Amino acid sequence: MRFFEFPVRKTDIPEEGQLQFIEAERQVPFPVRRVYYSTGVRAGYVRGKHAHRSLEQALVCVHGSVRVALDTGIEKMTCILDNPARGLYVGPMLWHTMTWIQDDSVLLVLASDYYNEADYIRSYEDFLLLAGQRGGA
Repeated sequence: MRFFEFPVRKTDIPEEGQLQFIEAERQVPFPVRRVYYSTGVRAGYVRGKHAHRSLEQALVCVHGSVRVALDTGIEKMTCILDNPARGLYVGPMLWHTMTWIQDDSVLLVLASDYYNEADYIRSYEDFLLLAGQRGGA
C-alpha cells in the first residue's frame, strides 16, 4: 500500500482554515488526465468492485471517511481514508472496492488517463485469471 502526503498551508488566522494542494508529477507521480469525485453516497454503500488494466489513480477522501480494500490476486489490504492531506495510490491490476463509512463522504480520484471502458476489469473471476497470467496469483 502506497500513500501520498499532500502539502498543507496554514495561516495565522484559524478562521481561514488551511489550503491543501496536489500537483501532478510532484505529489502524484503521473500526469493527471481526469479528475472525478463521488458525492451523496450513504454509509455502508460499496463502490468500485473492479480493477484497471493500465490506469493509475490517486484516491483522496476530501470529506468524511471511506474504507478502501485492495486485492492483488494474492494479497488483500485495507485502509481508511479520512484525511484530505493524504492520498492512496491504486495502480494497475489492483481489484479495489470503496466502502463509505460516513454519509456524504466525498472521494476525489485523480486518474492517469481519460475514461476508457476497455481498461476496466469488472469480473473478479476474470481479474484473478489475468492477475495469475501476470504472476500476481
